[in-house]
Amino acid sequence: DDIDRSYFAVFDGHGGVDAANYSATHLHVNVGLHEEIVKNPAKALKCSFQKTDEMFLFKAKREKLRSGTTGVSALIVGNNLHIAWLGDSQVMLVQQGKAVTLMEPHKPERE
Repeated sequence: DDIDRSYFAVFDGHGGVDAANYSATHLHVNVGLHEEIVKNPAKALKCSFQKTDEMFLFKAKREKLRSGTTGVSALIVGNNLHIAWLGDSQVMLVQQGKAVTLMEPHKPERE
């Protein structure tokens, strides 16, 4: 279609780089192929995070991998910004020199 889309993501591996590398390789593919990417980008992001996690867990079990990752992604669709994250990764938007809170990070003390 005629709508511009941009995708950005950062992953922070824990206990090794396997999960972070896997996520960096597969998450954007899962987002791009998701059936809701055009109508509901937020749902596409959420479902793709879950699918990528399931895919890595299957690989990790098969190959006895023991790493994990946090991650944050931004999908810009036209003039709309969609953010998805897991773990304690965070994203910051600075607009005209001021920080704009986009999310509440996952922390142990958060309900």
